[in-house]
Amino acid sequence: MKFENMFSPITVGNMTVKNRFVVPPMGNNFANTDGTMSDQSVAYYAERAKGQFGLITIEATVVHQGAKGGPRKPCLYDDSTVESFKKVIDACHGEGAKVSIQLQNAGPDGNAKNAGAPIEAASAIPSKFGKDTPVAVPTAKVYELIEGYGDAARRAMEAGADAVEIHMAHGYLVSSFISQRTNKRVDEFGGSFEGRMLFPKLIVEKVREVVGDKVAILARINSADEILGGTDVHDSAAVAAYLEACGVDGLHVSRAVHLKDEYMWAPTPVHAGFSAELVTEIKNAVSIPVITVGRYTEPQFAELMIKEGRADLVAFGRQSLADPHMPKKAMEERLEDMTPCIACLQGCVANMYKGEAICCLTNPFLGHEVDGLPAADTKKNVMVIGGGVAGLCAAYICAERGHSVKVYEGSDILGGNMRLAAFPPGKGDITNMIRSYVVKCEKAGVEIVMNQEVDLDFIKSENPDTVVVATGSKTLILPIDGIDNPAIIHGSDLLDGKRAAGKKVLVVGGGMVGCETAAFLGEQEHDVTVIEFRDECGADVIHEHKVFLMEDFKNYGIGQITGAKVCQFYEDGVAYETADGEKHETRGYDSVVLSMGFRNYNPFAEELESLGKETYVIGDATRARRALDATKEAYDAAMQI
Repeated sequence: MKFENMFSPITVGNMTVKNRFVVPPMGNNFANTDGTMSDQSVAYYAERAKGQFGLITIEATVVHQGAKGGPRKPCLYDDSTVESFKKVIDACHGEGAKVSIQLQNAGPDGNAKNAGAPIEAASAIPSKFGKDTPVAVPTAKVYELIEGYGDAARRAMEAGADAVEIHMAHGYLVSSFISQRTNKRVDEFGGSFEGRMLFPKLIVEKVREVVGDKVAILARINSADEILGGTDVHDSAAVAAYLEACGVDGLHVSRAVHLKDEYMWAPTPVHAGFSAELVTEIKNAVSIPVITVGRYTEPQFAELMIKEGRADLVAFGRQSLADPHMPKKAMEERLEDMTPCIACLQGCVANMYKGEAICCLTNPFLGHEVDGLPAADTKKNVMVIGGGVAGLCAAYICAERGHSVKVYEGSDILGGNMRLAAFPPGKGDITNMIRSYVVKCEKAGVEIVMNQEVDLDFIKSENPDTVVVATGSKTLILPIDGIDNPAIIHGSDLLDGKRAAGKKVLVVGGGMVGCETAAFLGEQEHDVTVIEFRDECGADVIHEHKVFLMEDFKNYGIGQITGAKVCQFYEDGVAYETADGEKHETRGYDSVVLSMGFRNYNPFAEELESLGKETYVIGDATRARRALDATKEAYDAAMQI
């Protein structure tokens, strides 16, 4: 498929972008603690420019001293950081990309500890539980803040930026003035629509005064706050039209405040382009270019958005983390080579919040762009035992570095337990990731041998230089009476279609694995109850995912028994004990499904040491954990071999 619309140029203000592929601003924690951009920052952005993204947006950049939300946020409130931004911009320009810098004051979502000053907002309303209560900005101080945006825009221009993007979304400082939910002011910056829009209006005017026509001015706005009393799409359409009248050259339309993070960085169950209808409403209200964002993962729907006139550019956020060369692959019609974002949120959002450098489950090279992919000093014969995600990831990286690699898989299908994780509702994207690893292995020349059990004698006969043990994990079976009853169904066998459950089902284990298994059964109209040792089901599930998982529980009427320690299994139920020591039973089920998690499986243990081989044990073979750990360890091992 050709993507003629996505590869057509567009002019935004005085800036001409070569195509419609945009890298939106995403916090990555690659900057230095003094607010300058690091060498890794340069390599990160340059890699996406090499991948043919037309417009690169540098992440939220702090415009006011005392408004720094994290320890590694880039800053433009001082001239000393300008040169470091210039290095990033020059590197991107060298690859033909245009660069925009997002100007931000995090306002009520800032961090007083990192900022070294109280956080500020339109009114003294915390953004969410656990956040500091902001100080309502005094009227005179509002005018000072406006000057700060102008000063930051000047520095962006001096660094060579083609555009600046004023952050007016997500509940941050400017957004807190726009929304009636957070703006309770009675001075000139509150009350009516005109009053609430005065702050962003004056910012735009100040920035225009400073940059003239040399730099395009964009604004990032919410399509909807997704919370009662906040802006909805009708309000946002009016905001968009107003900003156009103020002189903004383009709009970048996002969604939600942090109380509704699941609509800001949507998890796996949410469809790609999930905000398209809202963006269309805003596009209809303006004549300036509009950037749409919202879990775009593949170019097909993006092409339609441009073709139908529903947007002018498409931002591929987390997808650009997973595959910085996505546009280039689309241009060359190599869609099978794309590395997909599966919206797991494990390495990007989680690390961003922790103040750590972001990483990616599907792309372990993220965060290592500055290191590149060096050829191996000595070419080796590498044996990878296990065709799950860890094994496949290690295999293709080893092969790309010049090693001769063979993967041995004991079954007739690749993907390991990660393949089964694709079966619960809304998790189908995981299959796309596994397939992408298979394609990478095939194109790198990895030999994959199926239905081959590996033991010590086999390793001796093959005599590899290096062995990578990626044998994964198996169902966790605790020493509980009756757990070995053949009537008990293992969750992995259920998901894999090897065993079927009756109408009324008890799922034992309410962690992520058990909850997703329950949702899988609930979707098929089984009568499901989950029993869990902890005080809540899904305690280990990332918040944004849990929102939709618990919605499944509600929709499918899935029962929950929590705070329950299972002490005996029966064919039709279990006996359990509560925290007060009381014994209970829940029985009468047609099927009992065991989903208490997994434990590592490494049949070789210490035996490989006797062979004197260079050996690496990676992923669940070490300890059953997240898939993010598996691909990270695969990368680390492959780079050492």
